[in-house]
Amino acid sequence: MLTMPNWYRKKSEPTVTKPAKSQAFCLTVSSIIATILSLSPSWVVIAQQSLINPQPTPPPQPLRQAQSAGNQISLNGRTMPGAWIAKLGAADQLTIYLSDGVFRQAIGVDFLNSNNPSQQPIQWFSSATSPLVLVTQLQGGYRYLDVTKFVQQANWQLQVNGNTLVIVTPQAQIKNIIVGQQPLNPPSIATIRENRIVVDLVRPTPWIVRQGLPIKPAQTPPADDPDAIAPKPTTIPNREWRITLDAIADPTLIQRYSPTPAPPSLPNLIKQLPPQPNPDSLIQKVEVVNNQTIISLSVPFGSAPRVTTVNNPNRLIIEIRPDAMVERNIAWANGLRWRQQFINLGAERFPVVWLEANPRAVILKPIWTTQETLVGTAPLIQTAQKYLALAAINGGYFNRNNKLPLGAIRRDNQWLSGPILNRGAIAWNNSGEFYVGRLTLQETLIAPNNLRLPILFLNSGYVQSGIARYTPSWGQTYTPLTDNEILLIVQKDAVSSQLPGGKAGQTSIPIPQDGYLLTLRGSAATAATQLPIGTKLTLASATTPADFSRYPNIVGAGPLLIQNGQIVLDAKAEKFSDAFIAEKAIRSGICATATGTLMIAAVHNRAGGAGPTLAEHAQIMKQLGCVNALNLDGGSSTSLYLGGQLLDRSPNTAARVHNGIGIFWQQR
Repeated sequence: MLTMPNWYRKKSEPTVTKPAKSQAFCLTVSSIIATILSLSPSWVVIAQQSLINPQPTPPPQPLRQAQSAGNQISLNGRTMPGAWIAKLGAADQLTIYLSDGVFRQAIGVDFLNSNNPSQQPIQWFSSATSPLVLVTQLQGGYRYLDVTKFVQQANWQLQVNGNTLVIVTPQAQIKNIIVGQQPLNPPSIATIRENRIVVDLVRPTPWIVRQGLPIKPAQTPPADDPDAIAPKPTTIPNREWRITLDAIADPTLIQRYSPTPAPPSLPNLIKQLPPQPNPDSLIQKVEVVNNQTIISLSVPFGSAPRVTTVNNPNRLIIEIRPDAMVERNIAWANGLRWRQQFINLGAERFPVVWLEANPRAVILKPIWTTQETLVGTAPLIQTAQKYLALAAINGGYFNRNNKLPLGAIRRDNQWLSGPILNRGAIAWNNSGEFYVGRLTLQETLIAPNNLRLPILFLNSGYVQSGIARYTPSWGQTYTPLTDNEILLIVQKDAVSSQLPGGKAGQTSIPIPQDGYLLTLRGSAATAATQLPIGTKLTLASATTPADFSRYPNIVGAGPLLIQNGQIVLDAKAEKFSDAFIAEKAIRSGICATATGTLMIAAVHNRAGGAGPTLAEHAQIMKQLGCVNALNLDGGSSTSLYLGGQLLDRSPNTAARVHNGIGIFWQQR
């Protein structure tokens, strides 16, 4: 355990008292001088005030409570989101818990397979045969790891400063960077050769890997003909990946991998291009920025870096390979398992990341960007954290321009947005029962004299001629989506006013809290004469199939993939375009198995190529054991979230989404 230093506590004071507001709570395990020398400038000021020259500032006081917590991490001067807990036990022994998302993605710790959700074996510049095992704890949508022993072994320095856990790691140096090739492992594909980079380090240090943008081909000097058309590339460009280490590289290494200037080209000496790396060169650049070394790589399409660490000597090994994903099988919590595996379809290998949830141990709920309105998008990682979900996956479709939903969302028996185009949907209850099918919602407006008018869309961004209804779930106001709509305000089941909508996007109309708003578009505008102010109205509502009405929660997307164990893919019937049907793309899906287990899954690019088609996606989900499966929004929207982290991709590559499906811990 980390022990509080003697200077921290007055003998005459009780163990639990109120801290001085201006002081940071220091949890260092090494000497004060070493701490100050290694800190960032902002921390040096804090340390100087509270440690070196405590007058006239009062000395630091003990913790007011036996536990403090926050949601921000400062790692070697860089601030990032990250949940943590600090507990003070008997004899001032301190235990530090860090959310496993930030521990894995910001430090570079590798999680090893486990069947015990209360313990997580890890590897970080250590032996995989005798790993360090950390105790886990679930709280508030996160899984925390007891990193106390890890911190001691790594000789880190910690400080609690309000909401922030400040971490300083020992300064590290990069001794050498070696580029070479070696056979791939496993031996079954050992005939393939790969690029391999070995980074020799003085000591272990945090590292992260991030995917970047496609690398543009090297520019050439201007042609003699100013009107010449540059040839279009015939191959998919390489993509940039960055490996960032908290270590300083020797200047000779930086020089070794610096881009070389373009050769002179007469007669255009004045128009010479700046130095540019060769896009075919694996290492594009090595640079030191803010005491970090960034190794920029050029990785061929269909491949990615696999990064591992070893000790004796301390090395970071980067392998560029088409099957870079590491297979995992981790019991993450009771009733929730994290899986990663390659699924074979003929000669193709698809990396699949999925979560298996026991619906008797967790509950599912639709989630969306902002509970006050259906308008808006955000990264799934942000939305899931807002709802305190343990896990989540992106949900249905939406309009990226106006950020409006394009499909069914129903939560706790309340329709938030209606389905469109008879597309696939999944429904469930809190007893672990699921239902999938192609869903239609029929709403009918009933006026006196048995006048019945169909309502085509409910709280939807899908716009066609007809009547649409908008409720307070849409937000406080409605802004016309098309020109010349006729708006009817309905309060207490009666038409209270009629308004011209005018030009689209200009005038916002309040939606009554005790009713709803009707918009009449196109030819339906003539119905306004049949619904004068004061007309009493009732609503009738039904779903097709009727089974959907029995379930309180629904999310629509499509197309439907599997029903009752059979592949029933028919994207044409759900009015998806030919281009969408033929596209090879990253996919996300949700399904139930024969044993009642729920699975949410992300399927990324096949080894050496593009993602699956819809037909391949259906086959993959069936191989996973799905008996009822639905395709969710995919491509850049695909995001699989678990405890503060995205499992399937770098967060910077994930697009903003409108809604998702959250998994929450349920203690029964």
